[in-house]
Amino acid sequence: MRDREDARGAGGAVGVGEAVEPGGTTGAIGVLVVDDDFRVARVHRAYVERVDCFRVVGVAGSGEQALGAVGELRPDLVLLDLYLPDVFGLDLIPRLRTAGHECDVMVVSAAREADAVRGAVRHGVVDYLLKPFDFEDLRGRLERYVVQRGMLRDTVVRGQEDVDRVLAGAAMSVPSALPRPHRLPKGMSAETAGLVERTLREAEGSLSASECARLTGVSRVSARRYLEYFHAVGAAEVSLRYGATGRPERRYRFVGAGRGVVSGGSRA
Repeated sequence: MRDREDARGAGGAVGVGEAVEPGGTTGAIGVLVVDDDFRVARVHRAYVERVDCFRVVGVAGSGEQALGAVGELRPDLVLLDLYLPDVFGLDLIPRLRTAGHECDVMVVSAAREADAVRGAVRHGVVDYLLKPFDFEDLRGRLERYVVQRGMLRDTVVRGQEDVDRVLAGAAMSVPSALPRPHRLPKGMSAETAGLVERTLREAEGSLSASECARLTGVSRVSARRYLEYFHAVGAAEVSLRYGATGRPERRYRFVGAGRGVVSGGSRA
């Protein structure tokens, strides 16, 4: 896999158990990568740093290293493997909370046991991604996390709908509660969101990111980011189309109704 080769060859990589000083890009989401395999950790680090708004502040190869790194570096998000040499990954979460750390945790593990998944849910992880995965898989999860993080941060509870939205992890299903332009994540514009939304609404069936890019004139990367945003807020659904070769294509279909995601107004 080319991504893995690029990661192994990247200069200045943060080694397992090492860390970088807090700081760097203003407003970036700091990530701690926790994995006992330094080669896998380097790949995951390279993946994260290819996503806008994220930076890796450190890498840890054991539970004890992770606890120390969280205390020193104060990451916003921990990418946590479960099979660590000194502890089962989920057992770290209550220790982090007891120590007063409020970082979010996203499980990235090969653990497919139902008990592990149920335990992750009980511990309040923000996502659970099975290994092996590629860059596109992780990027989609990170972009969804950005949306959810922004919505949870900006939530004002006026009634039960707002409470339900928070408890559902910002997956809004009530059309009238869809976000207004000022609720868009940092780096996203209301104009582009409106263009992508309109294109998605008017499409016959579903659209891929490439098709959306051609129809709107924005880059494929930007189109995918806005499409994933609409998926995260419950305004679009995703399906996979499998071809003869390569990874399946993600396709998006608008499922909102009544009020627009961006404009807040109805459309014919």
